[in-house]
Amino acid sequence: MNFEIVTAAGTTETEIEIAKLVIAGWAGRDKEKMEHHIQELEALGVARPKTTPTFYRVSAARLTTAPMIEELGEKSSGEVEPLLIRHAGALYIGLGSDHTDREVEAYGVSVSKQMCAKPVARQLWPLAEVADHWDSLILRSWIDTPAGPDLYQEGCVDALLDPRDTLARYEAEARFGDGTAMLCGTMPAIGGIRYSGRFTAEIEDPVLGRKIGFSYDIETLPILG
Repeated sequence: MNFEIVTAAGTTETEIEIAKLVIAGWAGRDKEKMEHHIQELEALGVARPKTTPTFYRVSAARLTTAPMIEELGEKSSGEVEPLLIRHAGALYIGLGSDHTDREVEAYGVSVSKQMCAKPVARQLWPLAEVADHWDSLILRSWIDTPAGPDLYQEGCVDALLDPRDTLARYEAEARFGDGTAMLCGTMPAIGGIRYSGRFTAEIEDPVLGRKIGFSYDIETLPILG
């Protein structure tokens, strides 16, 4: 995959071969907000997690920078998440969406994760450049409605585990080597989880005055049986 690594010194086009994709579910640091998200999903029939965080393996081929994805029916939705990638020994932070089939999620979380594409932005920041002010970063997402774009998620990443903490917990189970990507958790949806034909997301660094953002459309495929 082709990424732009954006640093204080400039931007470099870099090709990164993603060999492993991990979804860190239930990766909240704020227990109250995580409980809110768990209850959101319980309302859709999703069982409570046995452990937090939970690390779901998903095919690396699901990761995409395409501006459109194709999904069955209108039961899927996106959720903004920090993206952690290790490349050439260094860690980078980007932005992605753990797009998930909510109907399937009610009976099989792992299956629902695997079913959907995982769109990501093309830009990455070195983790080292944001590590000292990580908790000030802000995540946002929007969905399209008949009245126009609607703010869907918003909050500082201090509601989530620090990516270094998430990484340490993952590495207690498996190696996070070069070519590994991880989506690092999300926050509750404003007004509840719902479908939209377009999803827009950004991560803002107010300290260094920069953002990473992306949008994608969802093409609905018919369910015929």
